[in-house]
Amino acid sequence: MGISRDSVHKRRSTGGKRPIVRKKRKFELGRPSASTKIGPKRIRMIRTMGGNQKFRALRLETGNFSWASEGVTRKTRVLDVVYNASNNELVRTKTLVKNAIIQIDSTPFRQWYEAHYGVTAGRKKHDATKHEETASKSNHVQRKLEARKPLSKIGQLLDDQFSTGRLYACIASRPGQSGRCDGYILEGKELEFYLKKIRMKKSK
Repeated sequence: MGISRDSVHKRRSTGGKRPIVRKKRKFELGRPSASTKIGPKRIRMIRTMGGNQKFRALRLETGNFSWASEGVTRKTRVLDVVYNASNNELVRTKTLVKNAIIQIDSTPFRQWYEAHYGVTAGRKKHDATKHEETASKSNHVQRKLEARKPLSKIGQLLDDQFSTGRLYACIASRPGQSGRCDGYILEGKELEFYLKKIRMKKSK
């Protein structure tokens, strides 16, 4: 039997059975879930109603992630799935779905931050390399970086993550529908909330 999204087979709100007056229809069909995993990109196109298309991602390893407080988006690698509010099984199998909490590579964001502010993100601050960098920059660029430095403060939790090379992010797209794994970096209260949830899960 195929997957169906109809309500003809459901009982009435009173609990009574409905008589089945017709067979299944094409417009009521459902499809198996994509269960997108982490790996080399593998996407299948599906023809849908009206001749439209869905892009079923079976494997994905990169995505576009936004750093909202800085207004920056970079393409980066997806490293791991760490939390899912709906089902722990999706964490164990490392399935990419909308609203899953994942870990991404921090390198593109760290490189942008250092180029934009002239300050090293993370705990490892090397004074020697900083002196070398400032010596190779023009006066105009140095003045520009000095003016930006007061705005370069990021949250302590996010700063700690830069030193590990991994950032927590949330998937905002639907990989099984759009064939993309895009999202945003967790910050502030939202980051605190999910770190607490992850710690609670590990302590069990």
